[in-house]
Amino acid sequence: MQQWQEITVGPAEPPFPAMRRLTLGAGVGVAPFELVAFDRALRAAGFADYNLVRISSIVPPGVIIRPQVELPKGFPLPIAYGVLTSHQQGERIAAAVAVALPTDSQAIGVIMEVSGSMTRREAHAQAEAMAELAMHDRHLSIARIEVVAVEAIVEQFTSVFAGAALW
Repeated sequence: MQQWQEITVGPAEPPFPAMRRLTLGAGVGVAPFELVAFDRALRAAGFADYNLVRISSIVPPGVIIRPQVELPKGFPLPIAYGVLTSHQQGERIAAAVAVALPTDSQAIGVIMEVSGSMTRREAHAQAEAMAELAMHDRHLSIARIEVVAVEAIVEQFTSVFAGAALW
């Protein structure tokens, strides 16, 4: 049996560069194919040209919110998101993501995402309430909460997407 030995050549590189920026986006996509609808929703949200790497919902201390991702196209993009694709004609679907940032710049923040058969307003309120509760559970005071949300009435395949990317 082959024994493997770890060899360290230099300092270990993190799997992703330091995630100091955060970008929120939301979009809707409609198409005759499910995956194309999803791709169109990603494009509308501003995340279509990256390899999405789904992450859980923790924001590193000190992030800066930026209006768009400024990484080279094709790069891996760590992102927490809510998504729903439906083919049920006439159904109302929505997705939202909320980011709660702490008053203490050395503390973490949280990202909460939601999607389902609901209105944009309902998705917004639910994501915001979850972010508030998650911060409360961590005994962290909230400096601000940012929320993006979308809704659509299903026609063909319809995707709703809301995400918070860390880069």
